[in-house]
This record gives sequence, structure tokens and C-alpha cells, in this order.
Amino acid sequence: MSVSKEQFGTTKDGVGVTKFTITNKNGMSISLLDFGAIVQAIHVPDKNGKTADIALGFDDIAGYEVNNCYFGAFVGRHANRIGGAFFDLNGTGYQLQKNDGENNLHGGDPGFHKVMYRGDTAGESSVYFERVSPNGEQGFPGAMEVKVTYTLTDDNEFKIEYFARSDADTIYNPTNHTYFNFLGHDGGDITKHEVEINADAITESGVGLIPNGNFIQVEGTPFDFRQSKKVFLDIEADDEQLKNAGGYDHNFCLKKQPREYGYAGKVFEETTGRGMEIYTDLPGMQFYTGNFIGNEKGKDGAVYTKRTGMCFETQFFPNAVNVPAFTSCYLPKGEAFNSTTVYKFSW
Repeated sequence: MSVSKEQFGTTKDGVGVTKFTITNKNGMSISLLDFGAIVQAIHVPDKNGKTADIALGFDDIAGYEVNNCYFGAFVGRHANRIGGAFFDLNGTGYQLQKNDGENNLHGGDPGFHKVMYRGDTAGESSVYFERVSPNGEQGFPGAMEVKVTYTLTDDNEFKIEYFARSDADTIYNPTNHTYFNFLGHDGGDITKHEVEINADAITESGVGLIPNGNFIQVEGTPFDFRQSKKVFLDIEADDEQLKNAGGYDHNFCLKKQPREYGYAGKVFEETTGRGMEIYTDLPGMQFYTGNFIGNEKGKDGAVYTKRTGMCFETQFFPNAVNVPAFTSCYLPKGEAFNSTTVYKFSW
């Protein structure tokens, strides 16, 4: 194992950005930026030993300073959507930025993926990024210590560990928004990938993709990924939920206890032999097929378009703060938040 460091340009404000790269004994590597705690690249061999970068993203910091698609993003304070961009906590209402129609998406702008972190190595296999999110940032209460640690093991596990502590009662729902394409970041359409998701139900979404508190059982629907299937099989089905989102952009209710660490799903691409298993201690996972990517100029001159990458965002359910039936993302004053998600690769 080793960690290397190099410069990755300068922000528009004149701040130098550092790229950290963790490499394991098998030729797999993860590249990370102290700007936004971004996952900038994931290099993985294929079944023939040919290595490719399977994470969509940019070659320069200017791309990440815009990054409307959240390529590689560390998302916070609240991943996914909050209906009406509003929530009530302890009898006090909090109005957030309406950056997704009438709703709040991924906390607002600038999000956690557009600020600088203090980054450093932790041994030969980990890099961490930390900062204090000021009270009122994005409209959320409490000054909050935030830390995310990325680890790559010789078992090809990419581990993401989240930590937070606030000086006031607040909510917290972090996720990672890496777009994967096992053909390579420039590999084009992802709908021939095979996906399995360990979920018997999804949260039903209404207008603006906001969960309404109801659940849809996946059996007999296009959302049944309990056994691996290729994404293209049902993505164009005559289904209201799919049509509302332009494809898959839905929260799957993982079949385990809400904060129990366990299996969430897997992905496989047969021509390269690349695969990935997903584990988390969070209750949900958003499966997103890149429906809203529109002609983004990415790494190596590639142009990313609709469905050229897909995300597996482990999370508390969207709008959980406004739906009492969902597992709460409430974080009491002074209490430590800890969560772990692992992406384990094979080839």
C-alpha cells in the first residue's frame, strides 16, 4: 500500500488543491481531492489485467468548481431531497435553498463538494478530510465538525467512513455521489451493466421526486433487482415512477435493520469482468442511472451524456426529516455521528 500526493491546480480564489492517490498491491488506486473531498478517479484492472478509470469526473479543478452533476462528490449536509426545502426541528422551522424546483437537493449550493478541507494521510492506506461547517451553513443549525475518511485495502475494498458532531441539535445525511462505469469513465451507455439491490421495496415518490411516506413493493415491478439483471431490461418500462425520473433515480429500502451494517447490492459488467459489491450501515440506497447528465466535458476529452454513469448513494431515506415513518437523520447536540459504506471491487 502507498499514498502519493501531487498538485491539482488552483481554485478561482487562488487556493492550491492537492490530489492524494492510494494504491494497493493489486494495481487498483483511488484518487481524492482536498477540494470537496472529491473522488476524482478509481483505477481498476479488468479480467485481462488492463486498468481503466471507472469514475466520471474532470481533469482540472475548474470542472469541479462547477460540477452540477456532483461527479465524485462528498454530499452534505443532507443528501438527496427535502420537500419544500423546509423542515421543523424542536419546534423551529428551517427554510433551505430551493435548488431543485421547490425542493432542496443535496443541501444546496455551495455544497460540501465545493469547499476546501484539511486533508492528510492516515497510515499507508487512508486519507481523511475534515472541516467545520459553520452554524447556518446551507440553512442548517449548528456548527458541525465534519470528517470523511477514505481507505483502500489489499482486498480491493474502498471504504468510506463518515463522522460528524454538532454543537446544536441538527440533521445529517451524508453520501458519496461517484458515477461508475465499469467499461471506463468514457465507456458510454451503462444500461448493459448487471445490477442487484438487496431491497424488497422502494419509497414512492410524488411530484419533484419527493417521497410521500408510502412504499412500493418491488415484486412484479421494474424495480425488482433482488436478482441481478441488466439495467436496460426495464428502464424504459411503462411505469409512472420511472417516467417521473427519466429512468432509475429512486431510494431502495435495504433489507436489513436501519443502522445495521450489511449487504446492499452489487454490479457486474461482463465484457471487462469488473464487479463491485456494496455494503453500508445506512437504511437506504439511491440507484441513479445518470438521467440528467447533459453533454458534460469530462476527463481525457470524453463527453458524458444521459446514462453514461450510475450512482449507488447510501443514505437515510430522502425527506426523512419530514416523514415520521422513516428512520430519522436527527443528530442531537454533542452526539457523534459515525457511518461506513464499502465498495468492494473484483475483476
